[in-house]
Amino acid sequence: MQARARTQLALYDQNRVLDSKVREQTAQLHETRLEIIRRLGRAAEYKDNETGLHVIRMSHYAAILGRVTGMDERNVELLLNAAPMHDVGKIGIPDRILQKPGRLSREEWDVMRTHAQIGADIIGDAGDSELLEMARVVALTHHEKWDGSGYPQGLAGDDIPRSDRIVAIADVFDALTSVRPYKPAWPVAKALELLSDSRGTHFDPDLVPAFLDTLPEILKIRRRYAEAGMMTGDLEENIQLSSTD
Repeated sequence: MQARARTQLALYDQNRVLDSKVREQTAQLHETRLEIIRRLGRAAEYKDNETGLHVIRMSHYAAILGRVTGMDERNVELLLNAAPMHDVGKIGIPDRILQKPGRLSREEWDVMRTHAQIGADIIGDAGDSELLEMARVVALTHHEKWDGSGYPQGLAGDDIPRSDRIVAIADVFDALTSVRPYKPAWPVAKALELLSDSRGTHFDPDLVPAFLDTLPEILKIRRRYAEAGMMTGDLEENIQLSSTD
């Protein structure tokens, strides 16, 4: 009986070690997936913005908005890490279109719009990964609009995944207030006015007020990851930033 007890204890210890190794390998796999997503998102952003900071700012904006509108912390974390993949499809858009300083022609715009489907195709079948699945959906539907006039599927209202309605606001706000080849950075006040005017057409009418309520947090993130040209002439923003310190 002592020999059997020693055998059972040895098996128990062996199983504990094995379980520990499995958990460790699972954590390493998750971290590897996460790092690939981050790097691929940054790679896509470098084609459109030489610093790659846009994806960092907008992903934090999305996480803030998700949290204040009732997302649990697990889904907030998923959103934070999936959001940087929203424009990964731009890898497949020619530079002559992506970096064109002027207005796109109809034909060029048709090509630009394909980046949503390209992004979903790049990520592909997510299998059992919730993170990759959210990233795929975000890439595919972040240009859908509340009134159904968006692309590529023309989804409307609650048919648009909530994560993508959040990403749409975060993405547009940061794009407007950042320098792009075709425009200077907008003042924050002007960008917020556009968000407000687009409630119920482009954006979920319930999410825009929530975004405006989080403005002090949003501006802190914007300042932390600022790049050249973002603050120029934006006196109102500088005043608001000072009030949040």
